[in-house]
Amino acid sequence: MLSFLSDENFNGDIIRGLFLRQPNLDLLRVQDVGLQEVDDPIILEWAVINNRILLTHDRATMPDFAYERLNKGKDMAGMFVINDRMPTRQVIDELILLVDCSEQTEWKDVILYLPI
Repeated sequence: MLSFLSDENFNGDIIRGLFLRQPNLDLLRVQDVGLQEVDDPIILEWAVINNRILLTHDRATMPDFAYERLNKGKDMAGMFVINDRMPTRQVIDELILLVDCSEQTEWKDVILYLPI
C-alpha cells in the first residue's frame, strides 16, 4: 500500500472520499505532523525521511522544489500533482487505482501529474 502526505491546501473532500473508499489508507496531512505553514522544501524533506508520496495541488512551486532536489542528487519519495480543477470523484478513483495497482518503490524520484 502507498503511504501519502497531503500538502496543506490539499482538498479535504478528496481526503474524506479516499478514507470512505479505503478506511485503512495510509495518509497523513501536513497539519497532522506539525508542518502547516512551513516552506515547501521542508515538507519535501519530511516526506522523504518518512517515505511518503506527497499529494499536492500546488503546480506553481512544489514541483520546482522537487525537481531542484532531484537535480542535486537528493532522493524523493514521489509526488502526485493533482489538477485542482479535476472532479473530486475522478481524483479519488485515480488515486485508489494507484494505491491498488502500484508499490511505494515505483514512485521514488517520480513526479506524476494527474489526471493520468
